Amino acid sequence: MNANRWAIDIDRDDITQARLVEEAREPLAPGQVRVHLDSYAMTANNITYAVFGQPAGLFGNDQGYWDFFSEPGAPGRLPVWGFATVTEGAVEGVAAGERFYGYYPMASDAVLTVGKAGPGGFTDVTPRRTTLPPIYNQYQRIEALEGYRAADNDYWPVFRPLFLTGWLIADQFADEGDYGADQILIASASSKTAIGLGFTLKQRPEPRPETVGLTSAANVEALAAQGIYDRVISYDQIMTLNAAAPAALVDMAGNGAVTRVVHSHFGNNLMASIVVGKSHWDAQADVEGLPGPQRQGFFAPGRSQKRIADWGGAAFGAKIAEAWTAFMDVAPRLAAIDTRKGGEAALAAYREMLSGAADPRKGIVVVP
Repeated sequence: MNANRWAIDIDRDDITQARLVEEAREPLAPGQVRVHLDSYAMTANNITYAVFGQPAGLFGNDQGYWDFFSEPGAPGRLPVWGFATVTEGAVEGVAAGERFYGYYPMASDAVLTVGKAGPGGFTDVTPRRTTLPPIYNQYQRIEALEGYRAADNDYWPVFRPLFLTGWLIADQFADEGDYGADQILIASASSKTAIGLGFTLKQRPEPRPETVGLTSAANVEALAAQGIYDRVISYDQIMTLNAAAPAALVDMAGNGAVTRVVHSHFGNNLMASIVVGKSHWDAQADVEGLPGPQRQGFFAPGRSQKRIADWGGAAFGAKIAEAWTAFMDVAPRLAAIDTRKGGEAALAAYREMLSGAADPRKGIVVVP
């Protein structure tokens, strides 16, 4: 195998089946560039992409996350967030050697089709991607990234997309008057999206709802020490919460057993139940006949588009940059960077995250 050019193929129907393959160097079509990935992150969010690789209605059409980098019928290519350098291509406005932050396949190299390039970057206009959420198709020049600091480089792929999702969830809570809740329960509280949500909620002035992180018993002490949440408890302590105090659930786990306990304990005092991800990807959903509110999905690209329409793109970017910079001041104490190199290490990192063996106190960065 060419150690410098590889990709990881995943069975669309069984995400536990993944293999490292040699990636052929196909000639570029007009308008295309080839990029080499400098680094990307492997997080529980990527497992959610794999779980929803097949069409699941998220995009309002018959597409899923596999469609970003895989043609129908081909093995799945997992989307990841990271940095890449242009190595080849003759496209106006994009030069070899330029670096871009964005959405790439889990591979050493990728081919992108450049839309109109500008000072901030460009949009990939590969036909299968034009009917997918535009936020995933934007490639931003390093020099144009609002809030970018070189010292934070490794934390961008690890935290940035997840922090943005957490920030947007917090924004929705503020927009909805916290759904009338006095306490916000956040399941899979050690996940990076949950940490972004908890951090953002805690920046709000009092009075605000209490944030309660729900996690496994083994994680409680370390997670509580981070100070992200007002309180951290284990899943088996949910029944100790005050059921008379109106609550809301933000579910990053997708674990039906946890969801049922929360809904059953609070009943009609559960004011909202919001589904964000599925870090417990192999747990049964078990959501039929739940007491309390109907569960509602949260889709970050849709919320982003709403706020861009409300505020304008520049104001939206400025708000995110301000929040992100504040978060970056504490991120190094929340997660150490665990760097892996090469295709074999990339495959091992995927399997580790899939199995749940990854250390939540570390951010895995793969350097192809």
